Amino acid sequence: MTLRVAVVGSGPAGSSAAETLAKAGIETYLFERKLDNAKPCGGAIPLCMVSEFDLPPQIIDRQVRKMKMISPSNREVDINLVNEDEYIGMCRREVLDGFLRDRAAKLGANLINATVHKLDIPQNNTDPYTIHYVDHSEGGAQGIAKSLKVDAIIGADGANSRIAKEIDAGDYNYAIAFQERIRLPEAQMAYYNDLAEMYVGNDVSTDFYAWVFPKYDHVAVGTGTMQVNKASIKQLQAGIRARAARKLVGGQIIKVEAHPIPEHPRPRRVVGRVALVGDAAGYVTKSSGEGIYFAAKSGRMCAETLVEVSQGGTRIPTESELKVYLKRWDRKYGMTYKVLDLLQTVFYRSDATREAFVEMCADRDVQRLTFDSYLYKTVVPANPITQMKITAKTLGSLLRGNALAP
Repeated sequence: MTLRVAVVGSGPAGSSAAETLAKAGIETYLFERKLDNAKPCGGAIPLCMVSEFDLPPQIIDRQVRKMKMISPSNREVDINLVNEDEYIGMCRREVLDGFLRDRAAKLGANLINATVHKLDIPQNNTDPYTIHYVDHSEGGAQGIAKSLKVDAIIGADGANSRIAKEIDAGDYNYAIAFQERIRLPEAQMAYYNDLAEMYVGNDVSTDFYAWVFPKYDHVAVGTGTMQVNKASIKQLQAGIRARAARKLVGGQIIKVEAHPIPEHPRPRRVVGRVALVGDAAGYVTKSSGEGIYFAAKSGRMCAETLVEVSQGGTRIPTESELKVYLKRWDRKYGMTYKVLDLLQTVFYRSDATREAFVEMCADRDVQRLTFDSYLYKTVVPANPITQMKITAKTLGSLLRGNALAP
């Protein structure tokens, strides 16, 4: 037999999964509702993703080597990458996603422009799943209703995942991201040539940070907040526009975007022969709000596990076999999520703690440790003396700002 697998959603998670499956010779169907989708996203990717996922230079709009952290009192801390070959990649999601999707299709994945709306779940461990969808490539605006039988499914269809709902994967808290793309005059854009800015403060985000990230011919200006505060999202966006106003003079809004962002993994990420990856699984980190790399990585790891446990697509895997993907994922990245969760809890709870956070970011040891963990996704433990110094500076910053709770 040849295993038939459906991947629903063709963002970084879905396309990376589909590419891995197709390379292994598995019959792969990649569903995408909007082929021109431009997800509202800061669009920052770590350096390791460029090499790990073979991304060509044209995918990267800007190579950012300077980061400016701006506190609630407008104290600015400059963080610069000193190695010339290191950078944070800035990309537009429609460009990145389109490249990954097209590559998966060229390698053999069957790309279907469709909306998946229902899933028939089999009663035993070997019968196929039936995916019901509306094909947008046929039948005009209304599309044509169709169905497809497959042996396994990877749900990569975002925070509002239909696949997650169909398998009763459980809910999670989520945040709302709001972003404006602003085209600046040439002189203003030159300031952001290789610079990105992060602003913190209750006026720009009650839960996270706001950003000004450079893209090809514009900047992405945005913010995020937990869904319980979503009514204030436009007020927070006005806050970041006000804080960055002098640098955005003459800018023209060319696009306004909003999207939910998961805040923690779903209670169930593998049910039967259905696995969730990316935002559908809840793989966005707290504190940094990073999701692109983890989405692509989860899609690839899930597909690699599926290829392995199905013996190259020659047998139908069981739920327990597919859950090996979860064990590997949690073992590799579980601590990263816990640490960033803790950092958000400590440093984003008041403007006093945010001031302490920005002060701490001025330390070179903190900067190097942070960049190493972000750029390469490997945390090299600091030597004990350096670690003690970082801890002392952290506590000192919090105490000076009267930010430490009893």
